[in-house]
Amino acid sequence: MSRTADRSAQGEALSRAVWSVLAGQGLERLTVRAVAAAAGCTTGLVMHRFPNRQALLLHARQLLHQVTRARVEALEVEAATPRAALRAILHQGMAVDEQTRQEAIVWMGFLAAAVADEELIAEHRRNNRAWRERVERLTAAAAPEWTAERVATVALALIAMTEGVAAYAAADPDAFPAADQERMLDATLTAYGLAAERRS
Repeated sequence: MSRTADRSAQGEALSRAVWSVLAGQGLERLTVRAVAAAAGCTTGLVMHRFPNRQALLLHARQLLHQVTRARVEALEVEAATPRAALRAILHQGMAVDEQTRQEAIVWMGFLAAAVADEELIAEHRRNNRAWRERVERLTAAAAPEWTAERVATVALALIAMTEGVAAYAAADPDAFPAADQERMLDATLTAYGLAAERRS
């Protein structure tokens, strides 16, 4: 294996370890030592790439953005209509399975740490604004007759609902099973007149 490939494999292992610690053990236990233990390597190797806890958190947030962006872009391409695309990307943002539950935990953990850190909160705001722009664009495509103000208001309401239920479900999945979350999403889309068209 070449050095480049070896470094790439090490980087992927460290990324998985950062994610695993934050999602499985929580923000308070995200340390260089914990990441090293999860990755099965030395703390020196972790610190070579992530010199401090802030770097660990920033990496986790960037990784979350990369993973979700790739997924929503694929869902958009696969969707038959703008309304189907809107539902699909909102659905993947809820905590409906173990992967999305872990993502919700990482998102909340990062937000908790970012509030008092200018670099972390800037990253958080940048990614959240990109998400809001995507939902607004899809909402506008799903309801082309709406005004820009109406689109912005409904898009924000949809984001608040899906991210809110994701937070609740991440903390208490038994009380917020996937089927209940999906019914909430469909009821909300129907209430706004954005239910996906049913195929005959």
